[in-house]
Amino acid sequence: MKGRIIIISGFSGTGKGTIVNKLLDSSDDYEISISATTRAMRQGEVEGKSYFFVTKERFEDMISKDELLEYACYVNNYYGTPKKYVFDELEKGKNVILEIEVQGALQVKKIYNEAMLIFILPPSAKALYNRLKSRNTETDEMIKNRLTRSLEEISFINQYDLVVVNDELNECVKKIKSVVENNVTIDNTEKETINNIINKYKEDVKGEKYV
Repeated sequence: MKGRIIIISGFSGTGKGTIVNKLLDSSDDYEISISATTRAMRQGEVEGKSYFFVTKERFEDMISKDELLEYACYVNNYYGTPKKYVFDELEKGKNVILEIEVQGALQVKKIYNEAMLIFILPPSAKALYNRLKSRNTETDEMIKNRLTRSLEEISFINQYDLVVVNDELNECVKKIKSVVENNVTIDNTEKETINNIINKYKEDVKGEKYV
């Protein structure tokens, strides 16, 4: 049976990477998409596993030949998702996971409407602030900017097929697997709860009530 494209998006600090790793560890039916990039390989990275490392000329050739599901340019380097790798894995029956930001996710949805878009939401703005703070990698100003930018991302959340609150990691992963593998639907009570969390999140970020 053909696999599915599973796109996972969310704010920085919501635990997307951990969720993806849990899904990959849970079953051989899941495979992570490998992106192509023009940036230099870093120590410890492996060609064809970490990324497909290509020249700028090759990447632009891929763009012109429509070989990418989505792509973007960050800090003068291209990043994108090659169609061939994804579609080859789908034909093997794998559910291919793309951990990408909102704009890329919507690009893929336009090309491949069957893709399932999943947005990972924190339980609250305060919880997200605390997670980012505990990393000790960013200043309070940088964290504040991240939270402010998250309001732009959350404006697209109604275009996602599934919104999951990462309050408890294993329950979050279990919910995603149930929807992907068993087509379990979300009831109205759960939708109302999620909408309340979204509205409270937006209110708290705008009012800076997360510290």
